[in-house]
Amino acid sequence: MRLRITSEPQAALPTPVRTMPEGRGRGRPGCSGLLALGLLMLAAACAGAACSGGETAALAPQAAAESYDLVIAGGRVIDPESGLDAVRHVGIRDGAVAALSAAPLEGRASVDAAGLVVAPGFIDLHAHGQDPVSSRYQAQDGVTTALELEIGAFPVGGWYARRGGASLINYGVSVSHQGARLRALGSAVARANPDGTFSLGESGTRALYRAASDDELARLGQLMERGLAEGGIGFGFGLSYTPGASHRELLRLFELAAGYEAPAFIHLRGSGAFRRGGVLAPFQEVIANAAITGAALHIVHMNSTGGGRAEEALAMIRGARERGLDVTTEAYPYTASASLIESPLFDGWDDRPAEAYRRLQWVETGERLTKETFRRYRRRGGWVIMHGRSEAINEWIVSQPDVIAASDGIPFSEGRAHPRGAGTFARILGHYVRDRGALSLMDAVRKMTLLPARRLEAIVPAMARKGRVQVGSDADLTIFDPERILDRATYDAPDRPSAGIEHVLVGGAFVVRDGALVDGVQPGRPLFGRHLAAQ
Repeated sequence: MRLRITSEPQAALPTPVRTMPEGRGRGRPGCSGLLALGLLMLAAACAGAACSGGETAALAPQAAAESYDLVIAGGRVIDPESGLDAVRHVGIRDGAVAALSAAPLEGRASVDAAGLVVAPGFIDLHAHGQDPVSSRYQAQDGVTTALELEIGAFPVGGWYARRGGASLINYGVSVSHQGARLRALGSAVARANPDGTFSLGESGTRALYRAASDDELARLGQLMERGLAEGGIGFGFGLSYTPGASHRELLRLFELAAGYEAPAFIHLRGSGAFRRGGVLAPFQEVIANAAITGAALHIVHMNSTGGGRAEEALAMIRGARERGLDVTTEAYPYTASASLIESPLFDGWDDRPAEAYRRLQWVETGERLTKETFRRYRRRGGWVIMHGRSEAINEWIVSQPDVIAASDGIPFSEGRAHPRGAGTFARILGHYVRDRGALSLMDAVRKMTLLPARRLEAIVPAMARKGRVQVGSDADLTIFDPERILDRATYDAPDRPSAGIEHVLVGGAFVVRDGALVDGVQPGRPLFGRHLAAQ
């Protein structure tokens, strides 16, 4: 059976499943060989060092007699699933981790990782910069997989096809609710960004503001199903950018997502959409939909949505999980957000006080705005940074071990950008772990590797091999100096790569080596949702 991407509207999908999975195991590869021999080898391997319960039979000393494509020698290996945090030698063969050993290994090539941390490659669930330029900055920040799951793309098949099956790092996309909605409502202005992801939309686009009819809602559901058939990783909703989407429409699409066991990735509505609900009302809407339908829910950038009520918002999410709902969230480690100034997000800004405009920074020039420049740039269109959130709240959110790290990085291919697209992961590890002591190194690595991998395993089976350093896992690895790692990108100079990321491997191939990008390599591969139509 061969997988293919199809752009035909009639692409077949499996019959929707109306029950949620009871759970899935996450076992590690077992030992092979004769039991007696295995025990002898294990005893020999453990003779001079303490054995960790997170390690597999790869500790056996016979591994030293084998040859590997590459050996990462003597690094501090951190595997957040097993809890392993110890000096080990890592043998890589055919793009996968083939051995973890306390004893030295032999390979055709080797890297001395003494004094460095060997971690799973970082997985970014929320990367708008799906272009070669942005991927270069992300690779230098330790990212091996970058996915556009908030706004998504439409048509999905065309988005994957444009990338040709290879990239610097792994990539994937959700089905764009906004893109499919404009198509279903017959908008003549629906268009994609240069990288193929869907635009946040201009405020003058009428179809963004009106409710869908019953016929249009039926058509929208068909288009969202088509996106799953083309490999989409769940549904992506930018509700602040589609103010016409009704509560009924969202509930219907949650029902559809639940039937296919496809997660919903959601940028919440603004609090102004609820008469008396305030900041917490948007959280309540989507959590209620998840409870009603059984859909898996991921709330994006809770730091920019929850604001000063972040502790209450996270308590709601945790309460939902404790009662059996599949709800997760994420945050980026910066106090400023970014969006397109022409989008519906800035509707009603004409009469704000002068201080409100001064909190806006025009990405292209770095200037702070006034009422006059705001109006001029809104007519022109482009990216703007929004300052003003509390650093104390920001640090608290970053320190929470169950909040996934994700960048929300905007494209560097369009010129200057937000520093989060280049420095998110190094900032957490350098500033918040080492310098501030806000969270442990293990917790930080878990937030940027294992947690995002687990979030996706039900819809992307390949993710079960990522986010870990274990025998059988993909050799997507980030090797960094814990004493030097730090973000260097700033709001005024966002295009500075992070420091301290020494080596990054994707599928066992270097994309960063000795702190520098490797030219001419494209080991990254597409990641598809499991509903991809096959023939």
